[in-house]
Amino acid sequence: MSFVPLLQTADATSSQSMLFSVLPLVALVAIFWIFIIRPQNKKQKEAEKMRDSVQKGDKIVTIGGVHGTISAVREKTIVIKVEDGAKIEFDRSAIASVMKKGEISAKESKESKESNDSKDSKDSKDSKSENSEESTEVSK
Repeated sequence: MSFVPLLQTADATSSQSMLFSVLPLVALVAIFWIFIIRPQNKKQKEAEKMRDSVQKGDKIVTIGGVHGTISAVREKTIVIKVEDGAKIEFDRSAIASVMKKGEISAKESKESKESNDSKDSKDSKDSKSENSEESTEVSK
C-alpha cells in the first residue's frame, strides 16, 4: 500500500485551510487601511499644510479655543494678538483653524446680512402678533 498519495492530499488540504485562515486577517488589515489609516494621514497632511501657510494678519483659533490675529510668524511658533493688544506665543501645532484675510471679510459680510434678515423677520413676526392682539381686543 502506498502512503504517498494520501500525504499529498493532506498537504493540499492543509495549505487550503491555512489560506482560508490567513485570508480574513489580510482582509481586516486592508479594511483598517482603507477606512481608518489612510483618511487620518490625509487629515494630518492637510493640517500641516494649513499650519505652514499661515501669514501675519490671518485670524486663527487655537486648539484651546483662543481666538486671535497673527502678529508674528516664526519657524516653530506664532505670536497672536488677542483683545486689548495682549500677545500670546503658541506652537504652530496649536492652531486648530485659520481664516485668511479675504475669507474674513466675506464671512463677516455674510453674517451681517444673515443677522439683518433675522431681525427683519423678527420685526414682521412682532407686528403680526400685535395686529392679532388688537383684533382680539376689538372683538371682545
